[in-house]
Amino acid sequence: MMLLLLVSMIVIGLSVGYSSLGITQLFSTFIGNGKMSDEFILFSVRLPRVVILLLAGMALAVSGSLLQTLTKNDLADPGIIGINAGAGIGITVVYLFARDHFANFAYALPIVGFLSAIATAFLIYLFSYEKSKGIQPFRLVLVGVGFAAALSGLMIMLISSAERSDVAFISSWLAGNVWGADWPFVWALLPWLVILVPFVLYRANSLNILGLSEHTAIGLGASMNKERILLLVIAVALAAAAVSVTGGIGFVGLMAPHIAKSLVGPKHQRFLPVALLIGAILLLIADVIGRSILTTSTIPVGIVVAIIGAPYFLYLLKKQG
Repeated sequence: MMLLLLVSMIVIGLSVGYSSLGITQLFSTFIGNGKMSDEFILFSVRLPRVVILLLAGMALAVSGSLLQTLTKNDLADPGIIGINAGAGIGITVVYLFARDHFANFAYALPIVGFLSAIATAFLIYLFSYEKSKGIQPFRLVLVGVGFAAALSGLMIMLISSAERSDVAFISSWLAGNVWGADWPFVWALLPWLVILVPFVLYRANSLNILGLSEHTAIGLGASMNKERILLLVIAVALAAAAVSVTGGIGFVGLMAPHIAKSLVGPKHQRFLPVALLIGAILLLIADVIGRSILTTSTIPVGIVVAIIGAPYFLYLLKKQG
């Protein structure tokens, strides 16, 4: 069912836009019988964007799943707790002051985003940790929201002193406008998922144990700290790689795991593959909505996802309270 919905959204995503392509046109163009203009629209504009959305949705869904398990907090999401903003500040600084020093800027972005995000995650963890109680879920969310707000404010400060063209980039990033919708960005993002997602799926049983209480997990032989740190680094890496090319998109990592668990249950072996598909579907739906509502312009994917995700976050907050 999910695969069918995903394929349907891919086809719709390739069809919808300023110049619409019907199913017949899409098929003809794919097999090499389309017009030159249709080939350009499909292979140079639409297809790389759809692939980026697929990969980014999957990365954010897995990242959110890991964060929720590791923190035992159903409200955890790389956007909400400040990791996306941490990646964004590093990307913004490098873009403004050092992008000319990189021969392949697209391939450097995920690495820059990861280093910046991991530093942010460390600080959030440090401020959230209490020696007697460990990590408190609501404290983690509050600290993360504070960091996200502070880093977003810092990005706005950088905007005030930047050139007009640079301001456009930062604004697009903040809005989640999928600014890196081109093939080099696909190749820059793809290795992170090819390496890290199979490893996460392989560690699904360990994640089941880490989701239990601390004493139970230790009794079952889990090396808590080592395993938690490793998986936390992977969660940060996936989120940073995704937002480095899509911009500041939140709530996908919050919604996808919850929807997947409601469909197939809480075991990681079952819900992680479903969450992967749901994350991709959510971003594709948001992109189609953003490109369909207005005829003269596109609403950024990040804004559409926020409109859907914010009420869901408030619902979960009220449910937990």
